[in-house]
Amino acid sequence: MTQRRLFLQATATLGLSALAPGLVAARADEKKAEEEVTATEDLMREHGVLNRALLIYEEGLRRLRAKEEVPPDAFLRTATLVKKFVEDYHEKLEEDFIFPEFEKARKLADLTAVLRKQHQAGRALTAVILRSAAPEQFRKPEGRQELVGACAGFIRMYRPHEAREDTVLFPALHKVVSAKKLKDLGEQFEKEEDRLFGDEGFEKTVAQVGDIEKQLGIHDLTQFTPK
Repeated sequence: MTQRRLFLQATATLGLSALAPGLVAARADEKKAEEEVTATEDLMREHGVLNRALLIYEEGLRRLRAKEEVPPDAFLRTATLVKKFVEDYHEKLEEDFIFPEFEKARKLADLTAVLRKQHQAGRALTAVILRSAAPEQFRKPEGRQELVGACAGFIRMYRPHEAREDTVLFPALHKVVSAKKLKDLGEQFEKEEDRLFGDEGFEKTVAQVGDIEKQLGIHDLTQFTPK
């Protein structure tokens, strides 16, 4: 009886060993699927980075208007990040891959036309922010005045801009492209992110935003809870 039990145990162990490579591969595929980010999810989480940049601009403007101290490089670091991550990467994805799909399908073309125009306006405002946030300009009253105007205009435009994309444009994407095309876009976006920013580029960018928030003392989420 004992020998038979040992034989069955050994057989079961051999069977599991034979199955192990398949199980490992299946679990790896499952983990990969869990980690995959869809094209729309990718774009919307990048809007989260933009939103946090807008919060930094708002805090900087509040301090300037209240005549409180503002780290001069807070605006410069934020605008540099916006140019590199939002304008040169995120918006280029929208312009090269998302807007054309709607325009070819003749859906929401009026909206994409406005969004394209606002991208150009945003880049012009960022150029002003970068110029006026440079140390030699930031020290001058006229430089800070120019900075305030550009930041205020940027915030005013991008709040409704990203909200319209998140609630109208992106949710409609699955209606103009196939499920396979949507999956391919997600993979293409990930490759472009890796090419420009290296491995975990999104996470690194979020960390940079967090550093600027700490510099301004607005990193603790609990401080925004009404008393």
